[in-house]
Amino acid sequence: MHAVDEETAALAGVIGARVRQERLSRTWTLDHLADAAGVSRRMVVNVEQGVTNPSVGTLLRLSDALGIGLPALVEPPRPAALRVTRDGEGVALWTSDAGGRGLLVAGTGPPDVVELWDWTLGPGDRHASDAHSTGTKELIQVRDGTVTVGVAGDSVVLRPGDALAFAGTVPHSYANPGAAPARFSLAVFQPGVGTDPGSTHREEHRHG
Repeated sequence: MHAVDEETAALAGVIGARVRQERLSRTWTLDHLADAAGVSRRMVVNVEQGVTNPSVGTLLRLSDALGIGLPALVEPPRPAALRVTRDGEGVALWTSDAGGRGLLVAGTGPPDVVELWDWTLGPGDRHASDAHSTGTKELIQVRDGTVTVGVAGDSVVLRPGDALAFAGTVPHSYANPGAAPARFSLAVFQPGVGTDPGSTHREEHRHG
């Protein structure tokens, strides 16, 4: 097994244990969590057993349903005043055949969850998301290459140093139209996680 496969399997195990722990602490059945997250019972079983590599969209649905936020689902919070993620230690939650990677490098706990991502898009890569839950906001700054951001039918081309802020409550996408890799930082703010039952249904990301 390659190192990347081993890392993916290890991450799936961590996520599965965390989902099961949170579900049992609420005395929820598998069906209850599946209904709350808007996923199939089989998907919940597979995630808890660590036998599947769920999409970021599925992880978002589960973390929202449990009211803990994506960062806590991927890596449980530690009792420390300072939380350092060294270069190369981010959690890869999305990869592509073109060399793209979506690394979750830092995050906060609920109720107001902030996620900080380090994204690389290979030539021709495109990452699309449906609308997120109410109040979600996103900030993006391009570090290398060119990134085309589509937001609810509009699009804008960003080059190194350019930044964009927009509401994540509408469909949006990031694409690399260039022949070289593009890299950008992304911050996602999602307020009220775990406080509003209606916020637990975040639309599925299409990560493939």
